[in-house]
Amino acid sequence: MEKGILLIVSGPAGSGKSTVDALLCAGGDYERSVSYTTRPMRPGEVNGREYNYVSVEEFLALEKEGALFEANHFCGNYYGSPRRRAEEVLAAGRNFIMEIDVHGAMNMKKIYPEALLIMLLPPSYSEQEKRLRGRGTEPEEKILARLEQTKRELDFLPQYDYIVYNRDEKAEDAADEIRAIVRAEKQSVRRNPSAKDAYLAN
Repeated sequence: MEKGILLIVSGPAGSGKSTVDALLCAGGDYERSVSYTTRPMRPGEVNGREYNYVSVEEFLALEKEGALFEANHFCGNYYGSPRRRAEEVLAAGRNFIMEIDVHGAMNMKKIYPEALLIMLLPPSYSEQEKRLRGRGTEPEEKILARLEQTKRELDFLPQYDYIVYNRDEKAEDAADEIRAIVRAEKQSVRRNPSAKDAYLAN
């Protein structure tokens, strides 16, 4: 069976990562990673949807047994990406999406070199600012901090494989572009190193 692709999707605040990932997963060929965390569940969150919520002891046990790709400690809480579920999905020929920041993406690139890295961006920096302000949920200083963070995140852009722009009201188009990239990648020479021998054997 053709192995699935581990897809790393990063993007600045306002890029619409969750929306695009949800559209990909709706088709059945993709599954989104649900990370483990030790932080408390917030109102409106559901265990197994936003995160798998575990105790510190459970998290450290998962890390010790090799069940996590990578683990981080942030603001007093642990976060980690599930290895076992990813391997099951990929072995079944489906694609596994990890929605992580640029630092996590660089770690995954070392751990899993065959991962496909995609940077999802709003159509422009000014549009990103417009989206963040349009939410009406964050103070001015938080918006400015997010915009400055974007500039630092874009320094990592040369390490990614593809850029996909999520234009206004066009999230489905962005998802279609990612589907096309994944289809093309599955036919790439680098992912089919034994193609010559397989061809000559038949």
